[in-house]
Amino acid sequence: MQFSDYFYYPFLLGSLYLFAVVAWRFVKWFAGLSKIDKIRVRKGLLTKKTWDSIVESVREGLLHFKMFRVNKLLGYMHMSLAFGWFLLIVVGHVETSLYYHSSFFPFHHSIFFRYYVTEPTDYVGHVFFEYAMEFLLLFVLSGVMLAYFKRFRSKSFGMKKTTRMRYGDHIALTALWLIFPLRFFCETFNAGIYGNGSPFFNGIGQFFASFINLETFKNPLWFSYSLALGVFFVAMPYTRYMHIPAEINFIFLRNWGVKLKKRVNTYTMAEVYSCSRCGVCIDACQLNHAGIKNSQSVYVLKNIRNKNLTDEVLFNCLLCGKCQEVCPVGIDVNDLRITQRIETTLQYNSSYDYLNLKESEAKKTDIVYFAGCMTHLTPAIKQSMLKILKLSGDNFWFMDENKAPCCGRPLMLAGQFDAAQKLIDNNQKLILASGAKTLVVSCPICYKVFKEDYMMPDVDVKMHTEYILNLVEKGRLKLKQSTQTAVYHDPCELGRGSGMYELPRELLKKSVTLKPMENEREKAYCCGGSLANMKISMDERSVISEQAMREFSTYKPDFVVTSCPLCKKTFAKTDILTVKDIAEVVVENLEI
Repeated sequence: MQFSDYFYYPFLLGSLYLFAVVAWRFVKWFAGLSKIDKIRVRKGLLTKKTWDSIVESVREGLLHFKMFRVNKLLGYMHMSLAFGWFLLIVVGHVETSLYYHSSFFPFHHSIFFRYYVTEPTDYVGHVFFEYAMEFLLLFVLSGVMLAYFKRFRSKSFGMKKTTRMRYGDHIALTALWLIFPLRFFCETFNAGIYGNGSPFFNGIGQFFASFINLETFKNPLWFSYSLALGVFFVAMPYTRYMHIPAEINFIFLRNWGVKLKKRVNTYTMAEVYSCSRCGVCIDACQLNHAGIKNSQSVYVLKNIRNKNLTDEVLFNCLLCGKCQEVCPVGIDVNDLRITQRIETTLQYNSSYDYLNLKESEAKKTDIVYFAGCMTHLTPAIKQSMLKILKLSGDNFWFMDENKAPCCGRPLMLAGQFDAAQKLIDNNQKLILASGAKTLVVSCPICYKVFKEDYMMPDVDVKMHTEYILNLVEKGRLKLKQSTQTAVYHDPCELGRGSGMYELPRELLKKSVTLKPMENEREKAYCCGGSLANMKISMDERSVISEQAMREFSTYKPDFVVTSCPLCKKTFAKTDILTVKDIAEVVVENLEI
């Protein structure tokens, strides 16, 4: 048997194995979707959603636009490896088709084209393809070299910390790092022997020939190249590199309308496997400031995948969403955490009989005001809101004035889904019985759960900022412009959690001068007081809040404004700057 009869077997067997495992996982993930999600997939197939998914797959899966926004060098490294390899496959297939004058040929011939085609070629465009394939190989090699460098100098890529790898990851990474240098030597050695490359590769081949016998190394090199490909393909499904096919699958499912549920299902795993463990989320995590280094999202996703997630890691998170904001894949990390918490938490089965209020106890009104637990614990916000509501002239009902049913989100964050649902059902029943068309809240935690988990399609849920701004714009409240300066802190649940960034600023600019900050909007700091973290100590919370307040103080504002009672309460403990809620600022600057 000649060498050409078997050297490609590692590549062939690895390719078949990879295809079989990935296909099986995709089938299993789809089969495990709910009936409604399967309908969403079928309905989305022949729509613009599929085209949008293709575009997003190219933009993020191959070109890595989001990674470029994190760091240009990091983006180039990922793009050169992903897009460069993709082009090598596509352009190589076209080149092989032109050479054989047919689209039907052994598929490994395009991968090992220079091994099989040793004579100078004269097919249409052969000169272009010689240069193009060699340029693409060098393009990918530049990414490989950057990847080598990144393992030792990650700070040059804008990353203070990188992820820890498992043994299998090291095997896959080593194989990946060997593939393209081996291909380079294979093709330059062949060029040195047969002159079947461009003048550039021929020249490199002749240089090698000047001090070694190329024939001796040719076949071992081609076999090593095939072996590196085979090892990488076999290892891929069990390592971080499974994200390559999984991310494409995830993009399509997400765009077709499949959504994460409150219970773990196969879509959960499709999302988990899409994590590349790039480590971008690690630097974004404020737990680093408190010395907590094992519960960042990349490690949680890895632990879910490896089935070794502990409560210590799962519940030690602020759920602030900073990691989610920078994730290049767009993984819904917060909801994944909550889903896992619900899955692993022993549900508290209280009947909550004291909440079984009758609908007749609801007051008929136009507007319901729900203060929420944290607003009750910050009386100045509640008093400001009541003054604004009375001045508005609107017919309102202070729903939780005497009895304080929680909105349910703190229980949801703790994984107590069943208990949270009882609170939600109670509150929902009373709000609907009131006949109100508008629900006003002064807490972003309440705002998010009312918007996302309550079934009240005819009730317009408004954050107090939105409600107050509407009153001012309609002339029902008048504000005077003061000489004071302020910085605005975007609460996690309102900003990253609900996408409300500009409305608070529009309202504040009508009475104070706002100073812009570097870390605001999507990059805003968490106050550290998050109700979502069950493991963090008070000292660690203090480190996080003080770090944020010290940065606020560098802008020398008269005070800090926020739209969250929990953030106000947490920041106020530092005594670094005066902290006010946006409702308080409005009341202070009212023209009565």
